[in-house]
Amino acid sequence: MFEMPRPDRPVNEPREVRIKRLRMRSMRRGIKEMDLILQAYATDSLHGMDADGLTLYDDLLDENDHDLYQWVTGQFAPKPQYAALVKDIQAHVAKG
Repeated sequence: MFEMPRPDRPVNEPREVRIKRLRMRSMRRGIKEMDLILQAYATDSLHGMDADGLTLYDDLLDENDHDLYQWVTGQFAPKPQYAALVKDIQAHVAKG
């Protein structure tokens, strides 16, 4: 199966710039539902994440949008490394 290469990430990116970049990536997904879900999640959650959490979220954003949608909606189990993060996103959606 062909796997898209992950984009290069800026080295020594300041935290606020990183959060802004991740917020932009969250709202420009390709599937409108994921735009809405991830934009709201990013706005409410990224500032509270540590560096490892931001890296994991950055990695999650590299995943295929259709896969993300199926994980967040509970249609399929996410990759193990994203299980806790997807659960947090699902809880955020449930709070509305």
